Amino acid sequence: MIDLRSDTVTRPTAEMREAMANAEVGDDVWGDDPTVAAFEAEVADRVGKSAGLFLPSGTQSNLVALMTHCHRGEEFIAGRFSHIFRDEGGGAAALGGIVAQPVDHEPDGTLALATLTDSIKGDDIHHARTRLLALENTFRGRVIPLAYQKSATTLAHDHGLSTHLDGARLFNAAVATGSSIEALGQGFDSVSLCFSKGLGAPAGSVLVGEEGFIARARRWRKTLGGGMRQVGILAAGCQHALSHHVDRLAVDHAHAQRLAEGLAEIDEIEVQGCYTNMVFLALPASHCPVLSEALESRGILMKAAPRTRLVTHLDVTGDDIRYVVQAMKEYFRQPVH
Repeated sequence: MIDLRSDTVTRPTAEMREAMANAEVGDDVWGDDPTVAAFEAEVADRVGKSAGLFLPSGTQSNLVALMTHCHRGEEFIAGRFSHIFRDEGGGAAALGGIVAQPVDHEPDGTLALATLTDSIKGDDIHHARTRLLALENTFRGRVIPLAYQKSATTLAHDHGLSTHLDGARLFNAAVATGSSIEALGQGFDSVSLCFSKGLGAPAGSVLVGEEGFIARARRWRKTLGGGMRQVGILAAGCQHALSHHVDRLAVDHAHAQRLAEGLAEIDEIEVQGCYTNMVFLALPASHCPVLSEALESRGILMKAAPRTRLVTHLDVTGDDIRYVVQAMKEYFRQPVH
């Protein structure tokens, strides 16, 4: 199947599986897994931080960061459509007792500096005290500009806030801009990086920050059930992705661009944007249920909706892109659906 639902559907390559099978392991809760320790250290070094913490998922990594930065009853600011606010099961509130202050996004995905300033609450006992600003890069495939990043993190620090970056697809941003991961992590007290999306590992994220922060985060990881034993098997897959799959993200970006260009030739489809490895479409609502079924019958998986996201990744080839465009064209040529 050609699966365009998300880049989370990627499968480990044969070379990655071999690296995982040959990984040297130990009990990571005891700090005895050498593969995990080496991987955490390398990721932290790349981001310019002192320490790293391996976690099973990006959601848990973000939650551990929130619980390390904020006490119960305190508040973090995030975009209304950010993953950390909208798509992580309300974990901050349910498990951390942390209040979320969502704010609207600007058209480019950023959060207006004036809005951030107005959203910050001080020591008034009537309010939850604001402790953290959480940003996301990429956001729905869009790269957050470095200049904005510097301004937003400086504003937060000037108001006594900590800063966290959900960098689930930060490597996509690095490849798209030619910037280093370290540059994209500047100004943030913590950064979460995911290896199970475009980089193709089966599981694993790393939270990085200064040593004291990561020491506290390690305790919260244990509390949340994220302490794993011979997890070097997973870390080896992530290490292989870090070593071999970063530069090739440019291929995914090129495939997304070709997909957008091909679908733009279909009158019934409005291509609303193409950012890094994501293509956003407006589809006729009446077609959506039938379209999904028709494409699946031809070996294509997508979640057709009036506003649809298609995501390219390492399991999608150039031939697959051409096939998908042709299949969509043939579908809309039919007189009756």
